[in-house]
Amino acid sequence: MLVGLPFSFYYGSDDVIPILAASAFTMIFGAACWGLTVHSDRTDIGKREGYLIVTLGWITMSLFGALPFVFSGAIPSYTDAFFETISGFTTTGASVLNDIESMPKGVLFWRSMTHWIGGMGIIVLSLAILPILGIGGMQLFVAEVPGPTADKIHPRVKETAKRLWFIYFMLTLAETVLLMLGNMSLYDAINHSFATMATGGFSTKQASIAYYNDQPYIQYVITLFMYFAGANFAVHYFFLKRRYDRVWHNEEFRFYTLSVLVVGLIHTVGLMYNHGLGLERAFRDSMFTTLTIVTTTGFVTADYESWAVPLLFIVFMLMFTGGSAGSTAGGIKVVRLLLIIKNSLVELKRLLHPRAIIPVRLDGRAVPQNIMTNILAFFIIYMLVFVSSSLIMTLIGLDFISAIGATIACLGNIGPGLGSVGPTANFAHIPAVGKWFLSFLMLLGRLELFTVLLLFTPFFWKR
Repeated sequence: MLVGLPFSFYYGSDDVIPILAASAFTMIFGAACWGLTVHSDRTDIGKREGYLIVTLGWITMSLFGALPFVFSGAIPSYTDAFFETISGFTTTGASVLNDIESMPKGVLFWRSMTHWIGGMGIIVLSLAILPILGIGGMQLFVAEVPGPTADKIHPRVKETAKRLWFIYFMLTLAETVLLMLGNMSLYDAINHSFATMATGGFSTKQASIAYYNDQPYIQYVITLFMYFAGANFAVHYFFLKRRYDRVWHNEEFRFYTLSVLVVGLIHTVGLMYNHGLGLERAFRDSMFTTLTIVTTTGFVTADYESWAVPLLFIVFMLMFTGGSAGSTAGGIKVVRLLLIIKNSLVELKRLLHPRAIIPVRLDGRAVPQNIMTNILAFFIIYMLVFVSSSLIMTLIGLDFISAIGATIACLGNIGPGLGSVGPTANFAHIPAVGKWFLSFLMLLGRLELFTVLLLFTPFFWKR
């Protein structure tokens, strides 16, 4: 929270005291919790405790992270402040703010910082913690021996975290410098870099990145770094180590890259043909929108709801995709969809050759059946949650399009959705009960469904 104070002093914002008060309140609570646990003799943490700690950790951060907004008066309603904060920590980017530029600079910086902190947590969570718990997209790469992944960056979680955070920090720094070279202010550059690398989407401008529509350089820089953020961070590590074979032989990375290029080009042609845009503008809007949706970043440069129906349908389908496993992106994840496609093709082959043993392979390795079962179960539960949650949102008062748009935007950690929560609108008008429910969906999607849903099962609490 205190990180925004230098900007508060520099810009003369009136949020210094509220930030200090919120920080003090949080530190007192943290110290009290530490005092209750410091004398505990127990050092081992099992899977049950792991699920609980991960879920409660995100909730607690959001409960206290909302205080600067409330104390400063920037967001008077605690419901709205909590929604904005959990949207930040889960890197969703759904917002209730109607006049972002008028926000106190220190509080606004904290808003972006929630993205960056959430992104740091997600990287370690997805590459080091969830695989050990046996869930998440990266369990596909878990070896039989304990450790983060079979493509081990380093066998110890602590060392893995350090390496991944270093890459995360350097990519954030690089984007900040490049944005400043495009005449973006230091303040805006840092904020947008935080949001990009965390695939969050909070902007310091009400118009989001559309504010820079007359500055193609800035939009291309953000497009490039959204692509980086949507890739598995283990891929970045191996690239820096010049182990290029480990990069290009990664099927998920190839599928992710090819999908972005193909969909981006389809949108480019569609915008040129249906909307009369020139090649450069059509390509820029297409690639930006494709990546902002696929990586679940949620920045906006164009109102995709005004696009031709076939193009809008593609955008809607992309909302379910998500980025790579081991990235900061949300959604179902590319590797799961890739393996579902592979499994479907294998089943077709088995119809022709019933006695043949044909395994599903990823990166040349056979995928265990229990992993495929997990993936199919995840996909089915994801779709059931989407459908049931959409119905709940209609009962709360949203029209059908807005209900499905709000649901997938929050469950997929995207940010903007469709209808009244589309790219040119926000979530301010959603009833309070709807905001709490959507906050739950953000957490559910961010923690890969099972982490949270297990807490609601009777057998989880049985010894």
